[in-house]
Amino acid sequence: MGVMKVLVTGGTGFIGRYTCDALRFNGHEPVTFGVTRDCDIMGDLRDATSVDLAVSTCDAVMHLAGVLGTSETVPNPRPSVDVNIHGGLNIFDAVKRYGVRAVNICAANDWMWNPYSITKKAAERFALMFNKEFDTRIALIRGLNVYGPGQKTWPRKIMPTFITAALNDEPITVNGDGEQVMDMIYVEDVAEILVRALLLEHGTYDTVMDAGTGQGTTVQELAELVIAMVGRGTIEHVSMRPGEPEHSVVLGDPYTLAPLQFFPPDFLPLEDGLKRTIVSYQ
Repeated sequence: MGVMKVLVTGGTGFIGRYTCDALRFNGHEPVTFGVTRDCDIMGDLRDATSVDLAVSTCDAVMHLAGVLGTSETVPNPRPSVDVNIHGGLNIFDAVKRYGVRAVNICAANDWMWNPYSITKKAAERFALMFNKEFDTRIALIRGLNVYGPGQKTWPRKIMPTFITAALNDEPITVNGDGEQVMDMIYVEDVAEILVRALLLEHGTYDTVMDAGTGQGTTVQELAELVIAMVGRGTIEHVSMRPGEPEHSVVLGDPYTLAPLQFFPPDFLPLEDGLKRTIVSYQ
């Protein structure tokens, strides 16, 4: 396989930046697409013409962009619909038209009742439909609770929120009783999985592969671990946020990654990843 130009939607975001680095490491050229001036190609996912033109100039697509947030998306669902569903369909149509392979990142909490989860699940199902009906090659990777250096606190993400609170001697706010279970995966592992899904001849286009360790950690345990590693901090319990149920369990099945030759021992342990992440915020 020669050098490929890979269109990366969301390429200037948290996961996108690491994925672009992983593509370069593998000898390929990422081309970022989005509405900000730091993108290589400026365009709007909601505009089918600009998406079509961008895809036509590249050899493959890594579709990572979307409207994020859980409770943040509840008051106004329309942006999630416009970007996550209509924008996704624009990508899938272009992938079909030009016969290029692609990767679509899926939501971990796709069963929750918030616009982000609902629209990402719809896009996932459309991608599977395209693969079945039109023989497209859109690999589907479900990113579990991704964390690492450079992640922003908004929309509310657990690791940067907990770490910055502890570092600033502010209470760590835990929603509910903290017994929600999360599957924490380091961002470099996710980037490696996404790139393998694009480059390898895995033939897995009829199901979703989970970028998750399968190891559950409760929100309370994560808060306590951050406090122990930072060396200070307190926990304050607050009410649950809209769009998130109590005692939710979000876990991946790492053995779905077997077609990508990625197995549980390949994941960075949580404490090692957390150590690297804390240092980046100091």
